[in-house]
Amino acid sequence: MADRSLAGAVDDVVPPMALSTRIANLIVILVPFVGLAAGMVYAWGWGLGWTELSLLFGMYILTGLGITVGYHRFFTHKSFSAGPVVTTVLGILGSMAVEGSIIRWASCHRSHHHHSDHELDPHSPHGHGHGFWGVIKGFYMAHMGWIIRGDRELLDRYTPDLRKNPLILWLSNKFPLWIVLSLAVPALIGGLIDMSWRGAFLGLLWGGIIRIGMVHHITWSVNSVCHLWGTRPFKSHDHSRNNPIVGVLALGEGWHNNHHAFPTSARHGLRWWQFDLSYIVIWVMARLGLVWNVRVPAAERQESRRRA
Repeated sequence: MADRSLAGAVDDVVPPMALSTRIANLIVILVPFVGLAAGMVYAWGWGLGWTELSLLFGMYILTGLGITVGYHRFFTHKSFSAGPVVTTVLGILGSMAVEGSIIRWASCHRSHHHHSDHELDPHSPHGHGHGFWGVIKGFYMAHMGWIIRGDRELLDRYTPDLRKNPLILWLSNKFPLWIVLSLAVPALIGGLIDMSWRGAFLGLLWGGIIRIGMVHHITWSVNSVCHLWGTRPFKSHDHSRNNPIVGVLALGEGWHNNHHAFPTSARHGLRWWQFDLSYIVIWVMARLGLVWNVRVPAAERQESRRRA
């Protein structure tokens, strides 16, 4: 669990989310659905080519790793150390997933660890009623309902370390620029490959808009699915679970009980069969000297946390 001294006392009043922010968040949720519908209609007449598929999955892997390796394991949990070049690359790729700025994302996730599956958890599926409809409501709130509900506490207190770093602060403040880049890059590549505006449009659609929705829902599944369904091999003060489907799709993040048992570990797939692409990337970078101080719990510590 995270150090509970991070947050201090919760303020009595949390400012409500501004209407403009709610609308912006709703747009981010809905536009990928519209894009997917448009893409399916267009593919019905023209088919889906290798360029579109390559941009979809290529951009998914890059921006997904930006979230898992960058936003999550590096910026939020400091699972390893890196220099300014790797910091910049991870910051930009994570921002291109369009899940919020670095500091905003890290603040929210540290709050999640601080209050995991308790009242002030930003996105717990628990505590929303009993029975079937309670599970459905909890799943919705944990998956994406929390995004338009607003904060339940002031989050700035969670990231003083990140705010003191000029490079991280600059990367975080330039978040709107990275959103533009997230859409422009696949559009440009698609246009250059096909040498047409049609190629640019399809690149924007599949490598940009639809890919953003794909990254979002797989990331959000860690919040929802992995706190409802799966196994709990380690002791933790919450309902975090390992879910193998999310484990693969979310590039290693679905081994969520492992993560909550050892939050600062760079490796979430702690068993040989728990595929963790994000850790493989970190391991390779460490062998190349690009990152260092990679944190992984010792075998003895893992055994001490296992459930009987």
